[in-house]
Amino acid sequence: MNIVILDWSTMCASNDLSSDIFKEYGDVKAYSLTAPDEVISRIGDAEIVLCNKVLITREIIDNCPNLRYIGLFATGFNNIDVEYAAKKGITVCNAGQYSTNAVAQQVFAYILDYCSRIRDYDSVVKEGKWESSPCFSYFPIPTAEMQGKALSIVGFGSIGKRVAELGTAFGMNILVNTRTARENCPYEVSDLDTAVKNADFLTFHCPLTDKTNGMINADLLGKMKKSAVLINTSRGPVVNEADLAEALKNGTISAAYLDVLEKEPMSPDTPLKNAPNCVITPHTAWAAYETRVRLLNIVSENIKCWLEGKPQNKVN
Repeated sequence: MNIVILDWSTMCASNDLSSDIFKEYGDVKAYSLTAPDEVISRIGDAEIVLCNKVLITREIIDNCPNLRYIGLFATGFNNIDVEYAAKKGITVCNAGQYSTNAVAQQVFAYILDYCSRIRDYDSVVKEGKWESSPCFSYFPIPTAEMQGKALSIVGFGSIGKRVAELGTAFGMNILVNTRTARENCPYEVSDLDTAVKNADFLTFHCPLTDKTNGMINADLLGKMKKSAVLINTSRGPVVNEADLAEALKNGTISAAYLDVLEKEPMSPDTPLKNAPNCVITPHTAWAAYETRVRLLNIVSENIKCWLEGKPQNKVN
């Protein structure tokens, strides 16, 4: 069995993980990154392809006749033509729920950053302003408690649920908006408008679909409190970046924290680059070491189950 990994660099930081885990299933060839015009030649006669963001199109599938399995180092699978793969008898498996704890943790890193202003106070201390303070405590920058704040969660899959649990532990009031009814949900469930209008913190955990593409737009932002904070760790295109930049510039909302953008790596032309009160992290919420180890093990287990004729996490 020949196994080709097309973008191993998306999984590693300083070679802290090894692709040797896949050697029990066959011969492994791992490429750091693969350009679009290299995909066909690199797959060659391989039966198994593993990737994160590389596009596997109809043309690629037609030119790789031995291909039987595509494994994703990701939850999303919009980079694969899954319907055509199914027609060709190719199984596609993703790795759902591997990043639940890490992404939820990052959401609260954002909320804590906003409420406690740790970065800002570290800066003023290093600038010597505390040294010159006439009082023992120097607090010109307003801070806030999370207790009692309204946390609205759009999307209630595994990550949304974990965010709700952590919010409850901090004493926040949880409001959930979900496209599918949840039985025995312990939190208040509302329509999107209600969730948006009541939020002190509005966090998105929904998949990218035709309905969610660009849903964070001028209309939605205009319904938020001026004191509210927007958080997006779902998919970049869920945000209309021009509308969000304008909302931040005009003070329509207080701040935004984003881990994903419409174009990644970030384009120098994104209107959010210099938007006020906008914190952007480079798609790192999923990237904790423990999280990537979990992801690697899920991808490996997916191959094992497929080889045994019992595929798991199949998306097509």
